[in-house]
Amino acid sequence: MTVNQAVTAFAGFMVLLSVVLTVYVSPLFVWLTVFVGANLFQSAFTGFCPAASFFRMLGFKSA
Repeated sequence: MTVNQAVTAFAGFMVLLSVVLTVYVSPLFVWLTVFVGANLFQSAFTGFCPAASFFRMLGFKSA
């Protein structure tokens, strides 16, 4: 699995998790969805993604 695939999978998981938490725990968890979306948006323009850096440290290969 490459870094890009890991980041995409992680972002998808976080969005789904935040939706489940919003429905079953507290409506305030919608802010987790907002944070994930904002991070994806800024990384598209800046090229900086903290999750990608983390996955590289774990040993995932760059594309």
